[in-house]
Amino acid sequence: MARIALIEDNERLAAMIGQALSAAGVETDFFYTLSQAKYGVKQAGYAVLIVDRGLPDGDGLDFLKDLRATGYMTPCLILTARDALHDRVDGLESGADDYVSKPFAMSELVARVRALMRRPMATAGLVYTFADITLDPQEQTLSGATRSVPLAPTELQILLSLLKAGGQTVRHSSLEHAAWGLGEAVTPNALEVTVHRLRKKMSSAGVAAHIINVRGVGFALAARVAPGSDDGRGHA
Repeated sequence: MARIALIEDNERLAAMIGQALSAAGVETDFFYTLSQAKYGVKQAGYAVLIVDRGLPDGDGLDFLKDLRATGYMTPCLILTARDALHDRVDGLESGADDYVSKPFAMSELVARVRALMRRPMATAGLVYTFADITLDPQEQTLSGATRSVPLAPTELQILLSLLKAGGQTVRHSSLEHAAWGLGEAVTPNALEVTVHRLRKKMSSAGVAAHIINVRGVGFALAARVAPGSDDGRGHA
């Protein structure tokens, strides 16, 4: 099921939007403040962002501008009560792909979200690399020295999060969010099992880099394993 992020502080409205999208086959992760969204949005491969402007800790449009400045190109729909012409123009010029004013018809919002999901992303063809790892998110393949191997959706999201971190440690909770979404029930060892499968696929592809276990914190990519470090080999 496709997954989008909704940044909206009105919890009742957010729940209604989530229900309507769920009925259309779209899963929704909810963020009620910009501080929550800043932490969570880049950790998962969302198909679309829906962003309110009037949030408790700032303007969603400023948040979008900051995202676009970093090269984040996921389609974004601005949802707001500000419906003046200059507000819509500001939204579109700040990087929004669509602009819906409140109040709105739920069926129209769902249709607009699905239209954005069908739009080819500007990042199509973008690949991520670290050491001798090459990840193609569009093809969902991991390539190493000897071959390319397909990745399951959870494996893809975990590896993508680790690649984006560039060797820095990514916390367990962030990886679980990226792979399974917010609010999903995740079994205690689901992350470890998925990382174990990912390590085996990296080895199969001829990748020399490793996923290391930072005990009690999370996981990180390393170009090579230092003596005495824990790369988790032999563990689920």
